[in-house]
Formats: sequence, C-alpha cells, structure tokens
Amino acid sequence: MIALLAAAALFAGILAAGAPAATRSPSAHGAASFMTGIGDEHPEMFTDPLWLQLHTQIVRYIAPYDAAVQPFSLAEARRWIEAAEARHQKILVAFYHSEYTPTRLPSVATYKRDVQKFVRLFPHVTEYQSWDEANRGNIPGVLASPSATLDARYYQALIRVCHDCTVTGLDVLDQAYIEPTLNYIYEFRQEIYRLETIMPRVSGVHDYSDVNREEGWRTRELIRALGGEVWLTETGGIVQFGGYFPNRHGEGLPRAAKAIKFVFGLAGSHAKIKRLYLFDWTGGTPRTRFDAGIMDARYRPRPGYVVLCRALHAARCNVRTSGR
Repeated sequence: MIALLAAAALFAGILAAGAPAATRSPSAHGAASFMTGIGDEHPEMFTDPLWLQLHTQIVRYIAPYDAAVQPFSLAEARRWIEAAEARHQKILVAFYHSEYTPTRLPSVATYKRDVQKFVRLFPHVTEYQSWDEANRGNIPGVLASPSATLDARYYQALIRVCHDCTVTGLDVLDQAYIEPTLNYIYEFRQEIYRLETIMPRVSGVHDYSDVNREEGWRTRELIRALGGEVWLTETGGIVQFGGYFPNRHGEGLPRAAKAIKFVFGLAGSHAKIKRLYLFDWTGGTPRTRFDAGIMDARYRPRPGYVVLCRALHAARCNVRTSGR
C-alpha cells in the first residue's frame, strides 16, 4: 500500500501539465555512446530467457538505507544481488527509506552507520546512490524525503564509507514543472560547497515527464544544472497510471513502447548521458495503479520489449507480445 500511494503521489506531479505534446524524437548519435540496463526488484528477471538475450551489463536495485540491520530487507537485497552477480552484472544500488519507518528520516549518523554495514556486506557492489528520487517530497503518512541540505550530507556520509565507489551526487525526478527540481539541485550544490566535499562527478535523473510527453527540454535543463556526467537512472514508458494514462483497451501498450523508443533517441542526442536504466522489468495487473513494466504480470513480453530488444540489436526480437 505504501508503494502504491507513493507512486500515485509521485506521478501526479509528473502528469500535472496535461497530455503529451506531439514532438519529433531526437536523432541519436549512436547507441554505443551510452549503456543500457534495467531497474527492478524481482530476481526472477535474471533467469528469464527474454532478459538473457538482451545481453545487458548493468542493473539497478533500490534498497532501504537500513537493509543491513533489518533481516527481511537484507534477505531480499541479498537474494537480488546474488542473482545479479551470478549473471556478471554491474550493480547500482540506490538507498531509500526504511520499510519499517518510511515517514521518519534517519540522522546522518544513523544513515552512515547503516549504509557502511551494507557496503561491507556486499564488497563487489561499488556503485551507489545516496537517496532514490531525493526531490520527491514528503507524502504525509506514507513516506518522507530529505531536503537538499540533508541529501548532501547523506552523500558526504556515503562517500566517506565507500572511498573507492562511484556515488551519484543526486537522483532527481524531472517533474512536469521543473523549477522545484532546479532549486533542489542548486541547494544541494550550495551545501556541497559549504561542506567542502567533493562535487559529484555523476548525477541521476528520472525523466518520466519528458519521455512520456515525447519532449526533451526538461532533460536538457537538468543536464545543464547538474553538470558532469548524467545517468538516466529511471526512465521508461507508462503503461498505466490511473485515469491519466489508462490501459482499458490496451492503448497503454503502444503508448509505452513509443516512449521507450523516444528515450533511446533522447539519450543518444546528449553526449553527457552515459547510462540508461529502464524501469521496470516486472509489470502489474489491470488493478495496479502505476505500471511501467516491460513484461506483463505473467512475464510475457509487451510491445515495449520489442523496441528495447531491437534498440540493443539483440537476436530473436520478433516475439509474440502480450495484450495486457
């Protein structure tokens, strides 16, 4: 229920500006300019023949910041990470709120202690994000998000306990109106200067608003504000989101596939974009409020899978797709 309510609040901001505008897809400079992977929390993905034939090398996992000290969260993380490592994947872990106290943010000392334990438990994971979608904002009674100042301190704590890791400095959602996101980036960078901490070399962006409207200006603005290298750590086509993007008669499936095609062109048109993580592999049921799955709930490929497969030049892309 927490996840569903969080998704609803998050994407209400994305969709506030109305229907997608009809724009032309940017021309790619070549798919080799960036790496492509999948973000998902279900280890079943790693045994799926349809995933295996994509031959991707990077994956993303969202873990509670306190996973190392919570047995259930740790067991889930361990199962997923071990499955990914068995397939020789480069793993990016994004820390997030606790599953047990989602409305309470940890102190910097608690955060540092818990993530240090996680880092020590998984020595082969060397890529991290200090907080997933940090600028999401608080959802009363559901979850809390850090201020830009606090997020900068989490980032500082993480790089201190993982000296040889690649840590993205920010992981932000573009939103339909990006002014609050730009302000968040500015405040974060100001705090980094004040703390005399190393400025992040890599930043993460979730550009759902851009790709589902087939626009690119938000991404350009965020790249300019962030500076340095950018990873699209969450992106993809929305199959279903309440009444905003319905899938009553299957109309969400071609719409999501079109968005996936657009994001490849968008990423290829920006030299600073070095990675693209589609979210997510595992789709929902007709009753799921937010669904951006490349597969349906029964792991049958949707049209978006064919777009992804062809974009990666993988073999056997002509598969029978699901109508759900």
